[in-house]
Amino acid sequence: MIYRKGMIALLIVILAGCSVAEESQDQSSLERDVFERRNTAPDPAENELTPRSGDQAYARIALNCINKQYPNKISHVLNNAADVAEPAKLTPVFYGCFDWHSAVHGHWLLTRLWGQDLVPEMDDEIAAALAANFTAEKIAGEIAYFQGGDRAAFERPYGIAWFLQLTTELRDIAAGEGSKAEQAKEWLARLEPLEVVIVGNIKDWLPKLAYPIRLGTHNQSAFAFGLFLDWAARSGDDEMTGLVRKKALDFHSEDRNCPMAYEPSGEDFLSSCLMVADLMRRVLDEGEYASWLSDFLPEIPTDGSDDWLAVGIVNDPTDGKLVHLDGLNLSRAWALEGMASALPDDDPRRASLVASASLHGNSGEESVRTPHYSGSHWLASFATYWRTRRGIGANVSNPAS
Repeated sequence: MIYRKGMIALLIVILAGCSVAEESQDQSSLERDVFERRNTAPDPAENELTPRSGDQAYARIALNCINKQYPNKISHVLNNAADVAEPAKLTPVFYGCFDWHSAVHGHWLLTRLWGQDLVPEMDDEIAAALAANFTAEKIAGEIAYFQGGDRAAFERPYGIAWFLQLTTELRDIAAGEGSKAEQAKEWLARLEPLEVVIVGNIKDWLPKLAYPIRLGTHNQSAFAFGLFLDWAARSGDDEMTGLVRKKALDFHSEDRNCPMAYEPSGEDFLSSCLMVADLMRRVLDEGEYASWLSDFLPEIPTDGSDDWLAVGIVNDPTDGKLVHLDGLNLSRAWALEGMASALPDDDPRRASLVASASLHGNSGEESVRTPHYSGSHWLASFATYWRTRRGIGANVSNPAS
């Protein structure tokens, strides 16, 4: 009898514990859902914007993404038990859009469209979303994360390159006049302490990097170097310019016959060859670049054809790795345009470069409309980078216009 009573009492305790645990879990889920919906306004023009413009569609994707915490893939070093936490608590600004770097360029996308007055009917909504995330308290949380143990290489180089693109965008807007310029100055001032930490990490890393990283994914050095240089030019950081320029010349000035026939590999979203060419236009003058490009990619046609470089194929847009090829088409497009922009006006290769850029860019933009989150959470940023010609001179006609 005593045994039976004891078992009954134990069972009651267990059931009560399960009830408490379930209630706690339900409450946690509720709080998380509310947190993720906060500052993510509904679309007030859902019925009026059908069909939406590309810019409107891309802004909507980013607005629905930057505060969406799950699903989430984090690259996270655990130093102690306190580091086991939700993404939004680890990196309070850039936790949405599946991973840190996608959240960063999602914020960049919104800043770009807002600052360029490309979606005026969405300006208030975008500004509210950015203001809610660009707070001193949240940015302090990002800084604390970067300064944690073994995190000097966090998101290096891809994610931090996009962060510098974000602050570059704000710097450009802040240099103008009006209410947007004033708002951009305020946000930039809050982000600058994090920028200082990230720039310090880059400057510590660059002298140690002995070889280029020629991958077609996040770790590639050429793509990041290009964005580092664009940031340095706008921020006036001559030290960064010197460091990156030296590495670019050391790594690539003697490159020859880049094997485009080996591209793409099955999970690329950056071309190993074209991103080097897009980088080198930033460090060589026009004549030097034209000569270097002849050695680097000798098979660029001179007949204006667009089919000399096959568009990447995605057989399953729900596969987060395979869908990288949609991004490759878009990044190829902006690299090809960038290459053309650096050549003399009478260079016979320009027409084929621009034609292929249009072919790749249009194919890439078609993929952004996919309903699959595996691609949509980041492809809109790539499409926006191409269609708004970020970092490309004005002497190339824009196929996206």
